Amino acid sequence: MRVISGSAKGTKLRTAKGLDIRPTADRVKESLFNIIGDATREALVLDLFAGTGALGIESLSRGAKFAYFVDSSRISTEIIEKNLELTKLAARASVLKQDVEDALNRLNKQGVRFDLIFLDPPYRISVSFLDAILSKLASDLLCDDGLLVLEHSAKIGSGEVAGLRISSTRTYGDTAITFYYRKGDR
Repeated sequence: MRVISGSAKGTKLRTAKGLDIRPTADRVKESLFNIIGDATREALVLDLFAGTGALGIESLSRGAKFAYFVDSSRISTEIIEKNLELTKLAARASVLKQDVEDALNRLNKQGVRFDLIFLDPPYRISVSFLDAILSKLASDLLCDDGLLVLEHSAKIGSGEVAGLRISSTRTYGDTAITFYYRKGDR
């Protein structure tokens, strides 16, 4: 797993073997970033269920101004911090070792709004919990012209979310990526 483009291009990122971390494959990540294009430029990014931090780090490497990484696992947050050091991007990042609900409530109370949100939950997440997270992101944390990118199992379709519209869904083997925009945008 490596950074594909930008200031940290070619840097190999660390991961943990044998854990419940499912890093986004390089080919999927490359396709994803080709699709979103300049959405990373000067963006405030949120990487939820961040795992290794690969999506947020790729965004920072491509010009995002700042990224928040959220994961409840101590091992994952340590890996993210090491990867930020390896890429020399740590000054433009904050790593939150919290469960997603607590982190979203905290960020909402701080008034933080994101231009770009990556949501890569475990494939075994309950649909009702995922819907609640998507609704919270849409109503409280995504900027009016923001983009939300959901990585999910290709076996499970992506659902409608109040306030958002699906721009497209792309499938790569067992992985699907769904792109959401605010209704009326794009």
